[in-house]
Amino acid sequence: MLNIFTLANGRLFQEEIESLEELSHFQPIWVDLGAPTLDEKRWIKQYFGLSIPDDAMDEDIEESARFYKEDNGDLHIRSDFLVADAHKPHTVRVAFILNLNNDDLKSKGVLFSIHDEEVPACRLLRLRARRAPGLIEDAKEVLLKLYDADAEYSADALEEIYDQLEQVSRKVLSGDVTDALAGEVLADIAHQEDMNGRIRRNAMDTRRAVSFMMRIKMLNNDQYQDARQILRDIDSLDSHTAFLFDKINFLMDATVGFININQNKIIKIFSVASVALLPPTLIASVYAMNLKFPELVFLGGWSYLYTVTLMTASAVVPMWYFRKRGWLK
Repeated sequence: MLNIFTLANGRLFQEEIESLEELSHFQPIWVDLGAPTLDEKRWIKQYFGLSIPDDAMDEDIEESARFYKEDNGDLHIRSDFLVADAHKPHTVRVAFILNLNNDDLKSKGVLFSIHDEEVPACRLLRLRARRAPGLIEDAKEVLLKLYDADAEYSADALEEIYDQLEQVSRKVLSGDVTDALAGEVLADIAHQEDMNGRIRRNAMDTRRAVSFMMRIKMLNNDQYQDARQILRDIDSLDSHTAFLFDKINFLMDATVGFININQNKIIKIFSVASVALLPPTLIASVYAMNLKFPELVFLGGWSYLYTVTLMTASAVVPMWYFRKRGWLK
């Protein structure tokens, strides 16, 4: 899908392009290619003179391959943007190309973004730019505001994690944690830990991209101050993710502690039962010997009832004592 964005009075206006002829009717500042087809790449090549590299969205982690500026003025940035899906959180690789120097190209001052799926930060920026006139000045502002929107999106995701952990806390600290509930809690905690880690990684990637933009001195003074504010926001996100990691570790330890308590209760019951059955076992072992015991001869036909009663009493008395001491609770 090929979408172009034109600027009028500080507002972004979106147009979906379906042919090269439609593209020639506009002078965009932002060209967004979502899972571009070969035809759409060809239109970009013919109209803007810009070739979209085949490896634009490769998972290359080398900084030299993700942030660089070519001799012709093309600025290349590859960043990962968070998608905080409740069931399958992941990141989307977005490749940005921005020409800053060459006045002969129509791509001068136009931001190109290439990605395989919808990016929430792009959607947030479009909504914000429609409602706030004067928010966008040029293509560099678009790129900077995308990172700003990504930081805000990460902050919203962190708030959602905190709300989910609050629900988990109420379950764990209720004191009645069964093994089944503990399993559900551990699954929830693991999911939130994964989300928190992805947010932290996304914040790190955003920091690197914004720092690169500041380092090559492509921003004007106002944009430079905005970039510094984005970095401060990311620092606060890092502090919050560290706090959430601590909270996750606490809930994990508490849940595992309740599991150990439940297991200890089971082991205690087995231990008490085995101790309580030792006296009857001893009595049965003694009277099972092939010997004539005087008391059994004296009791005559009541000897069986005597031994059964003695074994029962030897089991009941220890159990009564253990229960009185609270060892069976």
